[in-house]
Amino acid sequence: MKERAATQQTSAHNVVMLAGLVAVCLSSSVGTSPAPTSDTLAQRMHAGKVADVAPAGAPQIAFGAVAGKAAAFDTKLDAYYEQLRSKMRWLPVKYAGNVLQTPDVPSRLLLARAAASRAGLDQVGLSYRDVYGIINAETSWIPRMGSSKDGTPNLGIAQFEPATAKAVGLTDPTDPVEAVHAMAVHLKEAAIWSAKRIDGLKLPPEQYAQKLREGVSIYYNLSSKGRSVWNGKNTAKLPIETQRHIANARLGARQAAELDEQLRQVKARVGAPGMMTASFESGN
Repeated sequence: MKERAATQQTSAHNVVMLAGLVAVCLSSSVGTSPAPTSDTLAQRMHAGKVADVAPAGAPQIAFGAVAGKAAAFDTKLDAYYEQLRSKMRWLPVKYAGNVLQTPDVPSRLLLARAAASRAGLDQVGLSYRDVYGIINAETSWIPRMGSSKDGTPNLGIAQFEPATAKAVGLTDPTDPVEAVHAMAVHLKEAAIWSAKRIDGLKLPPEQYAQKLREGVSIYYNLSSKGRSVWNGKNTAKLPIETQRHIANARLGARQAAELDEQLRQVKARVGAPGMMTASFESGN
């Protein structure tokens, strides 16, 4: 996850997400299919500048209430994972000339919420929107293989390097359900690190929340050496790839909130009296 080119945001990607919103309301059951891993070691290029978005306020972290380092992720949760997998729905998407798979919008939100809750991200001022945002910055929710500038493989939907995956106890980085849960634990550790870096800045709540999330992206995107120079005030001097990661994570977090609200509205309309629903699986 070190100094990679940021994820490309495309209009086609947005069409896929909106299709997912419609699909969940036209189907009474959710199918599953495994997401293949791309064998292309392609760098993810950024399509253009992303407008800076101020995040919602977050409580400052009380270090006495949170362990100094997040515990390694427990992967012995087969029944829990299988329950989540059974609710995931996958859609085809074209990426770099290959047809891959991406989870639809309800599946993304379900997975982000589950991972954030299990990791206890609320303890460090983060939420499911931050899980969604980091995955948006890493892969735009398209599981595949990538690589760092030094050629180290980045695996799956969360782009874990093998060493990082091992450190958090993740046995299969190509499994989206396990990887997103492990990533949420990694984000908790990142938030603790970020909070310590900005603790002396005495920021108001909204600025603190923004800086905290900058640090989370920096922790996730850079090596230990690369992120050690960050002091909360010199973000503009970091590599352009890291600045793009920060911007795309913010965009993804805002997108998660908007999609969540859109999904709620669609469900409300479909469930309204007189609204006809259909199930593709039943042939209606």
